[in-house]
Amino acid sequence: MSQPGQYDLASLQQLLEIMAKLRDPDGGCPWDLKQTFATIAPYTIEEAYEVEDAIARNDMPALQDELGDLLLQVVFHARMAEEAGHFAFPDVATSIAEKMVRRHPHVFGSVEADHPEAVSTNWEAIKAAERAAKPAAVDVSTVLAGVTTGLPALTRAVKLQNRAARVGFDWPDKKPVLAKIREELEELEQEISAGASEAIAEEFGDFLFVVANLARHLKLDPEQCLRNANRKFERRFSMMEQIVEESGRNLTDCDLTAMDEAWDKAKALERKAG
Repeated sequence: MSQPGQYDLASLQQLLEIMAKLRDPDGGCPWDLKQTFATIAPYTIEEAYEVEDAIARNDMPALQDELGDLLLQVVFHARMAEEAGHFAFPDVATSIAEKMVRRHPHVFGSVEADHPEAVSTNWEAIKAAERAAKPAAVDVSTVLAGVTTGLPALTRAVKLQNRAARVGFDWPDKKPVLAKIREELEELEQEISAGASEAIAEEFGDFLFVVANLARHLKLDPEQCLRNANRKFERRFSMMEQIVEESGRNLTDCDLTAMDEAWDKAKALERKAG
């Protein structure tokens, strides 16, 4: 393992050369040559989630591997951009290095920020100034400008709500948010009773949007909360399957009552172990 601050960049150069070879029309890989920014983008998102999963499992060998996969995505996009004459990998590295210096004036300049909240305030102010200085790819006249549509929907909901809160469009605390959740749930129930699928989908979206707002008021990441809930469900379901198998049955042989009983046993075992 390299010592902190002492890096041999030969491995990075090797990776860049490998990608150049894969994209070489003369002897490269047909699959890699066929790819575009759009076709690779879903893999980039997937690799980021796999990094998160390795972190959640505290699996350092897997994290090393997944970070490599994520780095490959950066190299892939940069290579395609270089071929099209837009930019190259060194430009990507230079751009982020300059941005990190610019957004940390309390480290690289004379600004004072002695606690995380002050750092976050400075960061957002610098980002706002950067957006204002850029040619507008979107309508920058709105407070909500620049919240990318490519984010997971719950994360984007929180970011939109945070932007609106900056100008005072926000509930003062979580109590009215809880009341709004109850209101949206009642409206959803009414539409379900009416049976109009489009209205049901709209009200369900409204319900999720307010749930995301509650997460924001509780200072929780709704995506992370849901990922944790998914993992808990997977863990308990596997335990339930094991309990059923130990009784000499298969899940397909069980009715819902029997599965509920096994589920409750799994929950009890998990609490006892935890």
